[in-house]
Amino acid sequence: MFHDRNDAANQLAERLKTYQGQHPLVLAIPRGAVPMAKVIAARLGGDMDVVLVRKLRAPQQPELAIGSVDESGWTYLADHAGQYGADADYIEAEKRTQMETIRQRRARYTPIRAPINPTGRIVIVVDDGLATGATMISALHGLRASQPARLVCAVPVSPPDTLDKVAGLADEVVCLAAPAYFQAVGQFYRSFPQVDDDAVIDILKGA
Repeated sequence: MFHDRNDAANQLAERLKTYQGQHPLVLAIPRGAVPMAKVIAARLGGDMDVVLVRKLRAPQQPELAIGSVDESGWTYLADHAGQYGADADYIEAEKRTQMETIRQRRARYTPIRAPINPTGRIVIVVDDGLATGATMISALHGLRASQPARLVCAVPVSPPDTLDKVAGLADEVVCLAAPAYFQAVGQFYRSFPQVDDDAVIDILKGA
C-alpha cells in the first residue's frame, strides 16, 4: 500500500538510482503518472516529458481496456477484445476518438516545444500502476522505434501476468509490488485523486 503517488514515486526513484547521474529521460503516461515523473526525474537528475497513448475502451464498459493506440496511430489489441463486442467498425471508431484526444493533449501539453527526443537516451516510462498493461504496451512499442539507448518500464504495482506481457518490450521492468489479488490500481493507494489537465500543464511548464 502506497500513501500517495508521491510516496510511490520516491520508492521507484530509490529502485532506479542506478540511473542517477546518467541524465535519463523520464516519460509519464498521462495523467496520473505525470506528478510521479516529476519526482523521479528530479531525484535522478534527468529530464521529464509525457508519452501520449490512450486505451481503447470496451463497448459499454469504458473503464475496461481492450487495447490502446499511440501517437503515431499504431494500435495494440488485447486477446479479449472480441469477447466484449468490439468488432472492426467499433475499434476503428474508438481509435479515431482516442487519436483526437491525443492530438488535443499534445496541443495543450507542449504548445511551444516539440517532445523531447528519446533517441540514444536512457528512457524510463512511468505509470502509477498497470492493470491490463495496454497503454504501457503502446508506449514501449512506440518508443522502441525511436532507438533509445535503454528502455525501462517503471511502475509501483501490477498484476504478475501483465508484467509478463510488457517484459519483452523493455530492457528492464521495475515494479515494486505484483500482488496476485488485483482489482484496480487505486486499491493500492490510500490517496489516489484524479490528476487533471491543468495540473499536467503546470508540471510540464515547470519542467
